[in-house]
Amino acid sequence: MNSRAHHYDKAEHDCMDSRKVLYLYLSTQACNEPLACLENWQVVRAGSVADAKAALDNDSFQVALAHIGELDDEQRSDFERLVENAPPLNWIALIEPEHLNNGATSELIYDYFFDYYTLPLKDKAPYLCATLGHAWGLGRLRDKEDELRRYREECQMVGASPAIRLVFSQIRKVAGVDATVLITGSSGTGKELIARAIHQRSHRSKGPFVALNCGALPENLIQAELFGHEKGAFTGAHCRKMGRIEAASGGTLFLDEIGDLPLSLQVNLLRFLQEETIERLGGHETLYIDARVIAATHRNLEEEVREGGFREDLYYRLNVLSIEVPDLKEREGDIELLANFFFRKFTEGRHHKVRGFSRRAMAAMNGHDWPGNVREMINRVRKAIVMSDHRLITAADLGLEQGSDSQSVPTLEEARNQAERQAIRRSLKKAGNNVSSAAKLLGVSRVTLYRLMEKHKLPNVK
Repeated sequence: MNSRAHHYDKAEHDCMDSRKVLYLYLSTQACNEPLACLENWQVVRAGSVADAKAALDNDSFQVALAHIGELDDEQRSDFERLVENAPPLNWIALIEPEHLNNGATSELIYDYFFDYYTLPLKDKAPYLCATLGHAWGLGRLRDKEDELRRYREECQMVGASPAIRLVFSQIRKVAGVDATVLITGSSGTGKELIARAIHQRSHRSKGPFVALNCGALPENLIQAELFGHEKGAFTGAHCRKMGRIEAASGGTLFLDEIGDLPLSLQVNLLRFLQEETIERLGGHETLYIDARVIAATHRNLEEEVREGGFREDLYYRLNVLSIEVPDLKEREGDIELLANFFFRKFTEGRHHKVRGFSRRAMAAMNGHDWPGNVREMINRVRKAIVMSDHRLITAADLGLEQGSDSQSVPTLEEARNQAERQAIRRSLKKAGNNVSSAAKLLGVSRVTLYRLMEKHKLPNVK
């Protein structure tokens, strides 16, 4: 019994001894009093910002003490840069009471410190020790949570709305079936992310994931990029080159913006999907390629087929399994989740004055239509983090400033109209703009749908 207790006490003592604290001394007033209560800590002393930076570069800390005193503008700027460029840790300030009346010093403490204590400590020393321990423990928890969160976010997409949960369910289903998948949705909705999620959950996850944007290359280069070429196949072909299809063997080939693939190349892709073989440009050798194809487009391919812009046989070869990605405005409740996710992603590992989003900023985001979808949110959040002068990001920082609070909360009638418009647009899109089919999907008559389309001033289609 005694030996067990001794073992526990020793382990606890070893844990206590492993705790490190950085002690940055910037005050001109000599004070060794705080060191007396740090006997159970490994204290790394720094007499300047440069010394502190060197210590932070060479070791990891969860907590730091800073005796700041009265700082001039240069010292204050140096300290701010130190904290902003260092990994996240909890700073605790030690300061003489008279310096708290300085507005710049008070603002510095408010912006950068976990807590502060006035000197001399006297009977406050035990409280400082408790605060140090609390800050150290929170730092350890933060590191563990960051590791878990990074793992979760790498392994799954972010969202909790019914619309995106349906997509998650579809990803799980199609991942286990080795067939072509067509992902449709507006630009910026994350179609490539979904394709990667399918690949990661499939039996091909250890194989390569090779992506090609069919709309990003000129027509004369796409064939060589897809199928590769032999040496001398054309001017400038100085050596044999493996194409994207061949590179994806054993894995997944993702063809983004497949609707932009020229008609002249669609027949070549169709042959690969049917025969699983290719020939390099300028070559005669037939190569068998075992690669799963996932395609994505923001276009309505059924309409493209009717207009002659896309081969019907290729469309059916690609559309064996399909996933439709909802627009961000259709993902009720996900806007706040995504905004906080991207905020953490862009601030992780660096200290920022910005702590999050203001209530009005979040209301503005919830009220915004997001025509650029998730890609637009990424751009707005990233820019706001860099440009904001506030502790909380405002609607103006996001470029979503509103005239009044009433605009951020729609009336019941406005919400009903918005829901009707979204339902009509989605049904028409799914039905290929066939009003009769769309009416059946909505559970209304054809006449009622025409009336609703006229009410909401939606385009009149056949």
